[in-house]
Amino acid sequence: MESNLLLRRLRYALSMRNRDVQDVMALGGLKISDEEVRGLLQREGDPEFALATVEQLSAFLDGLIVHKRGKREVPAGQEPPPPILATTNNMVLRKLRIAFDLKEQGMLELLTLGGFQLSKAELSALFRKEGHKHYRECGDQVLRYFLGGLTQKLRPSEPSE
Repeated sequence: MESNLLLRRLRYALSMRNRDVQDVMALGGLKISDEEVRGLLQREGDPEFALATVEQLSAFLDGLIVHKRGKREVPAGQEPPPPILATTNNMVLRKLRIAFDLKEQGMLELLTLGGFQLSKAELSALFRKEGHKHYRECGDQVLRYFLGGLTQKLRPSEPSE
């Protein structure tokens, strides 16, 4: 899925302002300016549009994990592990799962809420190590449905009278 679209959809689902996006990226280890944030959140045809890099998306997702779950404690004498880049939809989904502290059932509920049915076996295949015989690549559609379900859960619409 396009990194800019993913950033826009997560920003909307979490009701974040541009400053909040900037703060979350800083938590992920990347300092960016207001102009850069505005460029990343613009649509592709806009003259201010700036294509989001894998590093920027990864910093946002890592910052979201720190924002939602807190900073990971590293034992004394050990160095923190290097950041893992979100180069695939599988990795993006994994980082979102960690950030929102979702178990298997929660993931399935969000996918269902987004309008997509997935079995437990199909879901676990998305989180397997690449190269494993049951590994399955996460398509853009699955990620879109997951984000749709997340948005519906975090921003429920007003009940009609």
